[in-house]
Order: sequence, then structure tokens, then C-alpha cells
Amino acid sequence: MDGVKGKVVFVTGASSGIGLATVQTLNRYGAKILACDIAEAPESVLSLQECKFVRVNLADAGAAEKVVEDAVAAFGRIDGLINVAGVMDTNNSVDTLTDALWDRVIAINLTAPVKLMRAVVPHMIKTGGGSIVNVASKAATCGAIAGVAYTASKHGIVGATKNVAFRFRGDRIRCNAICPGGVNTSILSSIDQTKVDMGAMKFMQPVHDLGVVNGIGLADPQKHANVLAFLISDLSSEISGSIIPVDHGWSTL
Repeated sequence: MDGVKGKVVFVTGASSGIGLATVQTLNRYGAKILACDIAEAPESVLSLQECKFVRVNLADAGAAEKVVEDAVAAFGRIDGLINVAGVMDTNNSVDTLTDALWDRVIAINLTAPVKLMRAVVPHMIKTGGGSIVNVASKAATCGAIAGVAYTASKHGIVGATKNVAFRFRGDRIRCNAICPGGVNTSILSSIDQTKVDMGAMKFMQPVHDLGVVNGIGLADPQKHANVLAFLISDLSSEISGSIIPVDHGWSTL
């Protein structure tokens, strides 16, 4: 893909799923990458050239600012930020929501990406612009996909995406979000199955069933990585403030 080679891109959630596929894709196209995750990196990431991995919990105080400084120290600048890292909730409706669940989901899915954007924008302004892509969800545009915490976090990142895109368009900083549907990743492993609100899950199951197309199944993370690489590239230079469904038509409902 044209328009990626030589760019310095920071990717969160890089140890698995969409994040891992994105790191590998950008590397093939010649990007320099700062990758991070709360989990250990697989050898497929550690063995990449022009890729630095940092293990970090982005919910920790000061973590977002620190990893951005690590990226600048390693590569001299940041041209792109892709916020992939996220966790699911336990499908709790507001009447069964706990403070602990709310705080954890909002911290990782909304607060951390916003803090990372806050940290990278000044660097992008200094170097003449950049591209930010946030991974939202079908739950960012619908109330019938997940629990109230996850739904609120993804609606929130869509709002933040639009705000950043408008505020910094004069600085040549673009900001977009993609909304995946069902993807074959390990995010479900972040769910404590003993705490799932089964009543709410049963209520939403018919909508979930419509997200999987017979004969096609869950999406390969690589399909999403391709879209993310395009949005980081110069080929998408006129796209900003867009919320892009990547869900095989689930968004038509």
C-alpha cells in the first residue's frame, strides 16, 4: 500500500487480534512501529524490524504519556496512532452494573485512548500533521449489542473522534474510527463469565445473531487491519471525522 512507508505509527492492543494483525500489516508496508499491550508480545511481533514493543497497562496513571514519549524517543516523531486496546463488559444492564465494572471498562476503552490522543496531538502539530484511528464497535452506534459500560465507552470514543477531527483539521491531523462487528479475536476472554448478566444477554441475542452471516462467520482480524492501514496512509488524506462500519452490513440494521 502506498503512503505508509516510513511513517511512525503507535498501535495499542498489539499482542493479539486486530492490533497484532495491524502491526504486521503496517510492518509489511514499511512503517516504523511502537506497539504496546498489557500482555506479553508474541514472537511474531518481537522479531519484526523497525518495531519497538512496550508492555504497559494503559489504565495506570501516567502510562499514556510515558509510552508516547517512548515512541518519540525511539523514532523521533509520531505520524499515526491506532487505538485498538479494549475490553468487553459482562453485558450488564444499568440495574446490575457495578462501580468496578464501569470504572474498568471506561478506563481502558475511553479514558486511555483519549489520553493517548492528548499526548500525540502536540507532536503531530510540530511535525505538520498525522492520522489517528480509534477502534470503536457496532456498539458505538447501537444500544442492543453489549452492556451499558461497553456501549457508553464506544459511544464516547466516537464523540471524541469527531471532536478531535474538527478541532485539529487546520493542523492537518485526521481522526477517524472504525466500528467492527463480529471479529474472531480473544476479546471475549476479557469477560468474567461468572458475572455475565444472562437476562440482558438473552434479551439482546437476536440482534447478535444478525451480526453473523451464514456461510461467512466472524471476520478475520486481517480484514480490519487492512482498513486501519488505509486510514493511516496518505491514500485516505481527505477522510477525517468518519465513523466507518466494518461489519459485513450489520450496520444497516
